Amino acid sequence: MSLIVQGAQLAPDALDELRTAARASAVRTLSADAWRLEGGLPTPEALALCQRERVDCTVAPGRRLSDVGLFVTDMDSTLIDIECIDEVADLHGVRDEVAAITEAAMRGEIDYSESLRRRVALLAGLREAALAEVYEQRLSLNPGAERLLDTLKAAGIHTVLVSGGFSYFTDRLKARLGFDAAHANHVEIRDGHLTGRILGPIVDAAAKASVLREARERLGLSRAQTITVGDGANDLSMLREAGLAIAYRAKPVLRAAAHCTLDHAGLDGILKLFD
Repeated sequence: MSLIVQGAQLAPDALDELRTAARASAVRTLSADAWRLEGGLPTPEALALCQRERVDCTVAPGRRLSDVGLFVTDMDSTLIDIECIDEVADLHGVRDEVAAITEAAMRGEIDYSESLRRRVALLAGLREAALAEVYEQRLSLNPGAERLLDTLKAAGIHTVLVSGGFSYFTDRLKARLGFDAAHANHVEIRDGHLTGRILGPIVDAAAKASVLREARERLGLSRAQTITVGDGANDLSMLREAGLAIAYRAKPVLRAAAHCTLDHAGLDGILKLFD
Protein backbone atom coordinates (compact mmCIF):
# COMPACT_ATOMS: atom_id res chain seq x y z
CA MET A 1 0.00 0.00 0.00
CA SER A 2 1.06 3.57 -0.70
CA LEU A 3 -0.42 6.98 0.00
CA ILE A 4 -0.65 9.86 -2.44
CA VAL A 5 -0.41 13.22 -0.70
CA GLN A 6 -1.03 16.30 -2.83
CA GLY A 7 -2.56 19.73 -3.11
CA ALA A 8 -0.08 22.11 -1.49
CA GLN A 9 3.66 22.53 -1.02
CA LEU A 10 4.96 20.99 2.20
CA ALA A 11 8.03 22.01 4.16
CA PRO A 12 10.63 19.23 4.56
CA ASP A 13 9.88 18.96 8.29
CA ALA A 14 6.16 18.54 7.67
CA LEU A 15 6.78 15.93 5.00
CA ASP A 16 9.10 13.98 7.30
CA GLU A 17 6.53 14.17 10.09
CA LEU A 18 3.91 12.83 7.71
CA ARG A 19 6.17 9.99 6.57
CA THR A 20 6.66 8.91 10.18
CA ALA A 21 2.95 9.18 10.99
CA ALA A 22 2.02 7.08 7.95
CA ARG A 23 4.78 4.55 8.72
CA ALA A 24 6.04 4.91 5.15
CA SER A 25 9.32 3.35 4.08
CA ALA A 26 10.17 6.17 1.68
CA VAL A 27 8.86 9.34 0.08
CA ARG A 28 8.89 9.82 -3.69
CA THR A 29 8.34 13.30 -5.09
CA LEU A 30 5.78 13.38 -7.92
CA SER A 31 5.66 17.15 -8.39
CA ALA A 32 6.16 20.34 -6.40
CA ASP A 33 2.93 19.67 -4.51
CA ALA A 34 2.53 15.87 -4.64
CA TRP A 35 4.30 12.89 -3.10
CA ARG A 36 3.95 9.11 -2.93
CA LEU A 37 4.51 7.68 0.54
CA GLU A 38 5.75 4.18 -0.22
CA GLY A 39 4.21 1.63 2.11
CA GLY A 40 2.29 4.42 3.84
CA LEU A 41 -0.88 3.76 5.80
CA PRO A 42 -3.84 6.12 6.35
CA THR A 43 -3.33 6.18 10.10
CA PRO A 44 -5.36 8.62 12.20
CA GLU A 45 -2.16 10.56 12.85
CA ALA A 46 -1.37 10.83 9.14
CA LEU A 47 -4.89 11.92 8.26
CA ALA A 48 -4.84 14.55 11.00
CA LEU A 49 -1.54 15.92 9.67
CA CYS A 50 -2.94 16.10 6.13
CA GLN A 51 -5.92 18.01 7.43
CA ARG A 52 -3.64 20.39 9.31
CA GLU A 53 -1.48 20.97 6.23
CA ARG A 54 -4.53 21.23 3.91
CA VAL A 55 -3.48 18.46 1.55
CA ASP A 56 -5.37 15.49 0.12
CA CYS A 57 -4.41 12.01 1.26
CA THR A 58 -5.47 9.04 -0.85
CA VAL A 59 -4.64 5.36 -0.81
CA ALA A 60 -3.14 4.66 -4.24
CA PRO A 61 -5.41 2.31 -6.22
CA GLY A 62 -2.44 0.25 -7.36
CA ARG A 63 -3.21 0.58 -11.08
CA ARG A 64 -1.64 2.09 -14.16
CA LEU A 65 -3.47 4.63 -16.27
CA SER A 66 -3.18 2.17 -19.16
CA ASP A 67 -5.49 -0.15 -17.19
CA VAL A 68 -8.32 2.40 -17.52
CA GLY A 69 -10.67 2.54 -20.50
CA LEU A 70 -13.48 4.92 -19.51
CA PHE A 71 -13.66 8.28 -17.75
CA VAL A 72 -17.01 9.91 -16.92
CA THR A 73 -17.32 13.30 -15.26
CA ASP A 74 -20.01 15.64 -14.02
CA MET A 75 -19.92 19.23 -15.29
CA ASP A 76 -21.19 21.88 -12.84
CA SER A 77 -18.84 22.51 -9.88
CA THR A 78 -16.74 19.54 -11.04
CA LEU A 79 -15.30 20.12 -14.49
CA ILE A 80 -16.18 23.82 -14.28
CA ASP A 81 -16.23 26.26 -11.37
CA ILE A 82 -19.88 27.34 -11.49
CA GLU A 83 -23.41 25.98 -11.39
CA CYS A 84 -24.53 27.17 -14.82
CA ILE A 85 -28.21 27.29 -13.97
CA ASP A 86 -27.52 29.57 -11.00
CA GLU A 87 -25.57 31.97 -13.21
CA VAL A 88 -28.27 31.91 -15.87
CA ALA A 89 -30.83 32.62 -13.16
CA ASP A 90 -28.78 35.58 -11.98
CA LEU A 91 -29.25 37.21 -15.39
CA HIS A 92 -33.00 36.69 -14.98
CA GLY A 93 -33.17 38.12 -11.47
CA VAL A 94 -34.05 34.83 -9.76
CA ARG A 95 -30.62 33.66 -8.61
CA ASP A 96 -31.46 33.31 -4.91
CA GLU A 97 -34.55 31.23 -5.56
CA VAL A 98 -32.79 28.95 -8.04
CA ALA A 99 -29.57 28.64 -6.01
CA ALA A 100 -31.51 27.57 -2.92
CA ILE A 101 -33.17 24.76 -4.88
CA THR A 102 -29.82 23.77 -6.44
CA GLU A 103 -28.09 23.54 -3.06
CA ALA A 104 -30.89 21.46 -1.56
CA ALA A 105 -30.80 19.10 -4.54
CA MET A 106 -27.01 18.67 -4.33
CA ARG A 107 -27.34 17.80 -0.64
CA GLY A 108 -29.93 15.19 -1.57
CA GLU A 109 -32.81 16.96 0.20
CA ILE A 110 -34.98 17.36 -2.93
CA ASP A 111 -35.60 14.90 -5.77
CA TYR A 112 -33.35 16.08 -8.60
CA SER A 113 -35.89 15.85 -11.41
CA GLU A 114 -38.42 17.85 -9.45
CA SER A 115 -35.78 20.41 -8.49
CA LEU A 116 -34.74 20.86 -12.11
CA ARG A 117 -38.30 21.38 -13.30
CA ARG A 118 -38.82 23.99 -10.60
CA ARG A 119 -35.62 25.82 -11.45
CA VAL A 120 -36.15 25.79 -15.20
CA ALA A 121 -39.72 27.04 -14.74
CA LEU A 122 -38.28 30.11 -13.01
CA LEU A 123 -36.28 30.86 -16.17
CA ALA A 124 -39.33 31.26 -18.40
CA GLY A 125 -38.98 34.34 -20.60
CA LEU A 126 -35.20 34.61 -20.32
CA ARG A 127 -33.49 35.52 -23.59
CA GLU A 128 -31.47 32.75 -25.23
CA ALA A 129 -28.44 35.07 -25.45
CA ALA A 130 -28.07 34.80 -21.66
CA LEU A 131 -26.72 31.26 -22.12
CA ALA A 132 -23.92 32.56 -24.32
CA GLU A 133 -23.18 35.32 -21.83
CA VAL A 134 -22.74 32.78 -19.02
CA TYR A 135 -20.53 30.53 -21.13
CA GLU A 136 -18.31 33.31 -22.42
CA GLN A 137 -18.07 35.54 -19.35
CA ARG A 138 -18.73 33.49 -16.22
CA LEU A 139 -17.64 29.91 -16.88
CA SER A 140 -14.09 28.74 -16.16
CA LEU A 141 -12.58 25.28 -16.11
CA ASN A 142 -11.52 24.00 -12.73
CA PRO A 143 -7.75 23.74 -12.20
CA GLY A 144 -6.11 20.84 -14.00
CA ALA A 145 -9.10 20.07 -16.25
CA GLU A 146 -7.31 20.62 -19.55
CA ARG A 147 -4.21 18.65 -18.53
CA LEU A 148 -6.40 15.81 -17.27
CA LEU A 149 -8.40 15.55 -20.50
CA ASP A 150 -5.33 15.88 -22.71
CA THR A 151 -3.60 13.06 -20.83
CA LEU A 152 -6.65 10.79 -20.86
CA LYS A 153 -7.09 11.29 -24.61
CA ALA A 154 -3.40 10.61 -25.25
CA ALA A 155 -3.79 7.36 -23.30
CA GLY A 156 -6.70 6.31 -25.53
CA ILE A 157 -9.29 6.51 -22.75
CA HIS A 158 -12.92 7.10 -23.77
CA THR A 159 -14.17 10.30 -22.12
CA VAL A 160 -17.77 11.23 -21.36
CA LEU A 161 -19.26 14.44 -19.96
CA VAL A 162 -22.64 13.89 -18.30
CA SER A 163 -24.62 16.62 -16.59
CA GLY A 164 -27.94 17.36 -14.96
CA GLY A 165 -27.47 20.84 -16.42
CA PHE A 166 -27.99 22.20 -19.92
CA SER A 167 -26.80 20.74 -23.22
CA TYR A 168 -25.91 24.27 -24.38
CA PHE A 169 -22.88 24.11 -22.07
CA THR A 170 -21.96 20.43 -22.40
CA ASP A 171 -21.96 20.66 -26.21
CA ARG A 172 -19.46 23.52 -26.11
CA LEU A 173 -17.24 21.89 -23.52
CA LYS A 174 -17.28 18.65 -25.49
CA ALA A 175 -15.92 20.46 -28.52
CA ARG A 176 -13.47 22.54 -26.48
CA LEU A 177 -11.92 19.67 -24.53
CA GLY A 178 -12.40 16.81 -26.98
CA PHE A 179 -14.80 14.62 -25.03
CA ASP A 180 -15.98 11.57 -26.95
CA ALA A 181 -19.59 12.06 -25.80
CA ALA A 182 -21.74 14.46 -23.81
CA HIS A 183 -25.19 14.09 -22.23
CA ALA A 184 -27.35 16.78 -20.60
CA ASN A 185 -30.83 18.31 -20.51
CA HIS A 186 -32.35 20.21 -23.42
CA VAL A 187 -34.28 23.34 -22.49
CA GLU A 188 -37.03 24.48 -24.81
CA ILE A 189 -36.41 27.75 -26.65
CA ARG A 190 -38.99 29.59 -28.72
CA ASP A 191 -38.65 32.95 -30.44
CA GLY A 192 -35.25 33.46 -28.80
CA HIS A 193 -36.46 32.92 -25.23
CA LEU A 194 -36.55 30.02 -22.76
CA THR A 195 -40.08 28.69 -22.24
CA GLY A 196 -39.40 27.27 -18.76
CA ARG A 197 -39.77 23.68 -19.98
CA ILE A 198 -37.38 20.77 -20.57
CA LEU A 199 -37.50 18.70 -23.75
CA GLY A 200 -37.16 14.93 -23.45
CA PRO A 201 -36.18 12.79 -20.46
CA ILE A 202 -34.37 14.49 -17.59
CA VAL A 203 -30.74 13.56 -16.97
CA ASP A 204 -30.98 12.72 -13.28
CA ALA A 205 -28.95 10.44 -11.00
CA ALA A 206 -30.32 7.25 -12.57
CA ALA A 207 -29.68 8.55 -16.09
CA LYS A 208 -26.07 9.43 -15.21
CA ALA A 209 -25.45 5.91 -13.91
CA SER A 210 -27.08 4.49 -17.03
CA VAL A 211 -24.78 6.54 -19.28
CA LEU A 212 -21.76 5.10 -17.50
CA ARG A 213 -23.02 1.50 -17.63
CA GLU A 214 -23.95 1.71 -21.29
CA ALA A 215 -20.58 3.17 -22.26
CA ARG A 216 -18.75 0.57 -20.19
CA GLU A 217 -20.68 -2.31 -21.74
CA ARG A 218 -20.36 -0.94 -25.28
CA LEU A 219 -16.59 -0.69 -24.85
CA GLY A 220 -16.37 -4.15 -23.29
CA LEU A 221 -14.82 -2.86 -20.07
CA SER A 222 -15.03 -4.03 -16.49
CA ARG A 223 -16.08 -1.86 -13.57
CA ALA A 224 -12.43 -1.72 -12.47
CA GLN A 225 -11.52 0.00 -15.75
CA THR A 226 -13.73 3.03 -15.11
CA ILE A 227 -13.17 6.36 -13.36
CA THR A 228 -15.90 8.82 -12.51
CA VAL A 229 -15.86 12.23 -10.84
CA GLY A 230 -18.63 14.27 -9.26
CA ASP A 231 -19.53 16.66 -6.46
CA GLY A 232 -23.18 16.25 -5.43
CA ALA A 233 -25.98 13.84 -4.59
CA ASN A 234 -26.99 13.65 -8.25
CA ASP A 235 -23.65 11.90 -8.93
CA LEU A 236 -24.01 9.26 -6.23
CA SER A 237 -25.44 6.45 -8.39
CA MET A 238 -22.86 7.14 -11.09
CA LEU A 239 -19.97 6.94 -8.65
CA ARG A 240 -21.23 3.60 -7.36
CA GLU A 241 -20.83 2.18 -10.88
CA ALA A 242 -17.13 3.04 -11.16
CA GLY A 243 -13.98 1.21 -10.22
CA LEU A 244 -12.47 4.48 -9.00
CA ALA A 245 -15.00 7.01 -7.69
CA ILE A 246 -13.66 10.50 -7.02
CA ALA A 247 -15.42 13.23 -5.04
CA TYR A 248 -14.18 16.66 -6.14
CA ARG A 249 -14.86 19.53 -3.71
CA ALA A 250 -17.90 17.43 -2.86
CA LYS A 251 -20.94 17.48 -0.60
CA PRO A 252 -20.81 15.12 2.42
CA VAL A 253 -23.29 12.66 0.90
CA LEU A 254 -20.92 12.03 -1.99
CA ARG A 255 -17.69 12.07 -0.01
CA ALA A 256 -18.95 9.16 2.07
CA ALA A 257 -19.41 7.00 -1.04
CA ALA A 258 -16.22 7.90 -2.91
CA HIS A 259 -12.93 6.01 -3.00
CA CYS A 260 -11.03 9.29 -3.12
CA THR A 261 -11.73 12.91 -2.26
CA LEU A 262 -9.93 15.87 -3.80
CA ASP A 263 -10.42 18.99 -1.70
CA HIS A 264 -7.12 20.73 -2.46
CA ALA A 265 -5.51 19.26 -5.60
CA GLY A 266 -6.72 20.14 -9.07
CA LEU A 267 -8.46 17.69 -11.37
CA ASP A 268 -5.11 16.61 -12.77
CA GLY A 269 -4.42 15.24 -9.30
CA ILE A 270 -6.36 12.21 -10.53
CA LEU A 271 -3.40 11.35 -12.73
CA LYS A 272 -1.05 11.17 -9.74
CA LEU A 273 -3.09 8.34 -8.24
CA PHE A 274 -1.81 5.92 -10.86
CA ASP A 275 1.49 4.08 -10.92
